[in-house]
Amino acid sequence: MNSRSTVWGLIFCLALLAGAATATAAEPALWLRYPTISPDGKTIVFSYRGDLWQVPSNGGRATQLTVHSAYEFMPVWSPDGSKVAFASNRYGNFDVFVMASDGGAATRLTFNSAGDVPTSFTPDGKAVLFSSSRLDAKTCVQYPTGA
Repeated sequence: MNSRSTVWGLIFCLALLAGAATATAAEPALWLRYPTISPDGKTIVFSYRGDLWQVPSNGGRATQLTVHSAYEFMPVWSPDGSKVAFASNRYGNFDVFVMASDGGAATRLTFNSAGDVPTSFTPDGKAVLFSSSRLDAKTCVQYPTGA
């Protein structure tokens, strides 16, 4: 069994046993998405109902990290585990945000109208790498591109 399927299995079991904080007995925690395990292996952050949640990797109750009407997903841990980057459409399109790994205020890192999604941090944890579908300049021979 690979690590990704192990994480999915763990999240599924946690959802069945403990449920997300807002789920009731009649409402199972479905649609848990984008799980990522902390560098020390102790915590999992995932997206549920458009917000980010965390749960101990050895089981327990999930706690909500973000509380926002926007959709937030694709969490990525910093190498030291102190921060989590994620994508959010708080301003209309998806931009990259970063916050402390235990929650709190999020700082917006990108401001382009293209969709931006974090992929990782640099090894020193000082910058967030992300993918984007930004167009080339109109003077570029490849303009416009569908990517």
